[in-house]
Amino acid sequence: MLGKLFGSGAERTAAHPHALPPRKQKHGTYALRALGDARVLALVEAADAGDWTAVKAALAPFDLGREQAVLGQLTDVDGVEEWIVRAAEEDRDDKELRATALLISGARHVAWGWEARTSARAVDVGREQWQTFYERLRIAEEHLLEAAELRPGWVTPWRHLLTSGRGMSVDDSVQEARLAAGLRRDPLNLDIHLEWVSHLQPRWGGEPGQALEFARKACAAAPDGHRLGCVIAMAHIEDWVESDDPECLQQPRIRAELREAAERSILHHAYERRLGWQGDYNTFAMALSLAGSSTASNVFRELEGVITQWPWTFMADPETAYARFRKAF
Repeated sequence: MLGKLFGSGAERTAAHPHALPPRKQKHGTYALRALGDARVLALVEAADAGDWTAVKAALAPFDLGREQAVLGQLTDVDGVEEWIVRAAEEDRDDKELRATALLISGARHVAWGWEARTSARAVDVGREQWQTFYERLRIAEEHLLEAAELRPGWVTPWRHLLTSGRGMSVDDSVQEARLAAGLRRDPLNLDIHLEWVSHLQPRWGGEPGQALEFARKACAAAPDGHRLGCVIAMAHIEDWVESDDPECLQQPRIRAELREAAERSILHHAYERRLGWQGDYNTFAMALSLAGSSTASNVFRELEGVITQWPWTFMADPETAYARFRKAF
């Protein structure tokens, strides 16, 4: 099984020559680092060093306009916001490089904005926090919109514009237009769908049941083996977050729906394990565990202790929760 995840010996060279070795931690689990890929790690390290030349070189195997998992690794690098705008100015005459720098800047400013806001309830966020939050999101919107204009075929700017728009409480018509723009470029894009599931939550002004209805329609339109099935799992996790009942997902119909979604997506023979696939598995691992479904054991077995930050951040102690569920199933 390790050969599937990281490879070993000849199998590693053939299956995933860029795989990073696992780092076992307490409970036999470990956090996925740089998507488990040495090329992504080189990209992250270059960004951390503020070396735009090295970042550009490390980006050669990737397309940030479509590979959200790789872009997401850059948005978490502290300090990127301090030099990436300058990089965009330096490459003003190169449309593609400028668009790339603006995309990274925009996505980073969204994440940076949320760092200022924190995950606290709106009523618990101070005035200065809100001001910093909005200022960072304003910059994010400016850069993301320019990146989208420079590279009309890209889908990732629209995914982050949905997030910034949600934070800035833009009109629903604007958010719907952004959703439509993203889906025109990639009708089955999971990240766009997940952002809309968040947008439809009651804490962001949606109505109960809206997100799950949207997720079901999206999943039904996806072919067998497509990762879009994760939208069902995330919609149920969001319901759990919104509920005051920690056992709200432990219902036979919910367990059945999650099992069927898993079998049609990540557990289907047609599912393709692309870079960052462990995130899909972790989403189902959490949802199935919260629902008390034995199918969780199949998912944990494939992960072999790999934990991703999302969606376990909803837990007070993510690693402990992951280990407890893993042991239970």
